[in-house]
Amino acid sequence: MTIELYTWSTPNGRKISIALEELGLAYSVHPINITKDEQFDPEYLKISPNNKIPALVDPQGPDGKPIALFESGAILIYLAEKTGKLLPQDARARSTALQWLMWQMGGFGPMAGQAHHFRRFAKEQIPYAIDRYSNETRRLYGVLDKRLEEVDYVAGDYGIADIAIFPWVARHEWQGVALEEFPAVKRWYDAIAARPAVAKGMAVPS
Repeated sequence: MTIELYTWSTPNGRKISIALEELGLAYSVHPINITKDEQFDPEYLKISPNNKIPALVDPQGPDGKPIALFESGAILIYLAEKTGKLLPQDARARSTALQWLMWQMGGFGPMAGQAHHFRRFAKEQIPYAIDRYSNETRRLYGVLDKRLEEVDYVAGDYGIADIAIFPWVARHEWQGVALEEFPAVKRWYDAIAARPAVAKGMAVPS
């Protein structure tokens, strides 16, 4: 049965389309145009109570019944557990993967997102906000670079933590970041960008 993906062309949305492509799961795409406030439609609210994308409906949930999910990190964990892929079973390795997923959810994504907003979309230029979020984003790139000097992928093996981080790094120019300044991140980024499933996922919605 086909999974229903509600998404838009943002880093958070692309996490899920990449994961679905990597896992080879059949899915249908329902674009939610956030530039037209479609995320506030009452029908969408039934699926995503926080009025955000992405959201997902799996007609074949854990108990055989449909399940609706919101929050990209939770969806990634769900898909990994559903398939037994992209998240280690070993407790230590699993904990490593989950901590880097939470690092993205709690820090890297929100800070980069604020940098995007104040550098590109704010109606007025606010130097304090631009400096605050740009500087913190650069600090987090440094954290990621140091980690990737030690391992090929953030949790050792390629998985949902990498999938969560990658679409945000794909917008490094919006954040005022040159990847050449973070060579380990650039090596990792280029390797992931070359994966066919990632290229397909990054093009959703078309």
